[in-house]
Order: sequence, then structure tokens, then C-alpha cells
Amino acid sequence: MPVVRRALSRFPEPVQFLLNSHRELIRFALVGGTTCLIDNGIWYGLKLTILSDKVVTAKAIGVLVAIIVSYVMSREWSFHTRGGRERHHEAALFFLVSGIGVAINLLPLYASRHLFGLQTPLVSPLVEEIADFASGSVIGMLLATGFKFWATRKWVFPDAGARPDRRVHPISVDCASVPGRNSDLAVSGTDPVDRAEAS
Repeated sequence: MPVVRRALSRFPEPVQFLLNSHRELIRFALVGGTTCLIDNGIWYGLKLTILSDKVVTAKAIGVLVAIIVSYVMSREWSFHTRGGRERHHEAALFFLVSGIGVAINLLPLYASRHLFGLQTPLVSPLVEEIADFASGSVIGMLLATGFKFWATRKWVFPDAGARPDRRVHPISVDCASVPGRNSDLAVSGTDPVDRAEAS
């Protein structure tokens, strides 16, 4: 992503070093933010329409769709150089870890609704909405995200550098060592076309 790299190059050197050394965590957080928007969009869409009386079910559907998106983004971007397992084992472990994450995510919402009674008619609709958001989208999400980052690195993508980095970084390419059609030409600072015209 040249645009992101250009934007990051504007930061001071210590900040660049910090961002680079925590690259996986930052990417994981960005994937988490994206899937959080997907999760909450689906949750509120269902909760305010066809599943208004089944808010936990609506949340579970939102989380499950977000998990699928999260696997693709995690494999292809956040942890794109990690691996160590066959793809079907990797996917199965990812969904197992995510399933545990779903349970962790739903626990605070379930407790808010069914243990603390923070739902209408016991409380006002505004209090219910605030409690739902705080328990389902803040507390549950933070707990699940912390667990998933740790478990994904430990079990799903355990080996760093197991897959080659498919992206070419312009800074890391040594042009002199890359063979090409005109590799027999000496590098003299002039274009081969200009030298042909000169002769």
C-alpha cells in the first residue's frame, strides 16, 4: 500500500520504528475495527427490524459474518507472512478461536440483559440501548479481541515468516542483482536507446 507507506514516512523516525515493530498488532486492530463496523451494522440492522425481540441472536449473526471477513483479512493482510499449518487446519482453528471469541463477546451482553435486568420494561429504552452498546460493543469486543489476537498468533498462524511476502517493497529491491533482458548491458547512467543512437 504505497499510500499508507507514504503517509507513515511523514512521522518522526521513532514513531515509524514503533509502528513498524508493532505492524501485526496495528493491522489486527484495523481488521478488528472494520469487522466491528460490519458486526454492529448487522446487529443494529437486525435488532431494529426483524429480530427486535431476539437481540442476542441478532448479535450472534453479526459476529459470525464479521468472523468470515476477519479470517480473509487476517490471512491475506494482518498475518500474511505467518503460517505453519495446512489451510484447512488453519481455517478450522481460526473458526474455533473465533467461536470462543463469540462466546466471550456475548457474555457481557447476556449478563447485562439477563443477570442485571438492563432491558425494558425494567429500565428505559435509552438505558437499555446504552447498556447493550457498552456490554456488547465495548466490553465484549475488547475482551474477545484481546483473546483472539493472542490465540491467533499462538495457534492459527504460529510460525513467523512461514509464507513469503508477496508484495515487493521498492526500497528493498537491489536493481543490480535483478536479471533482465538487458542484463548484459553495462550500467553507465545512460539509457540503452540513447547509446544505440549515439553509435
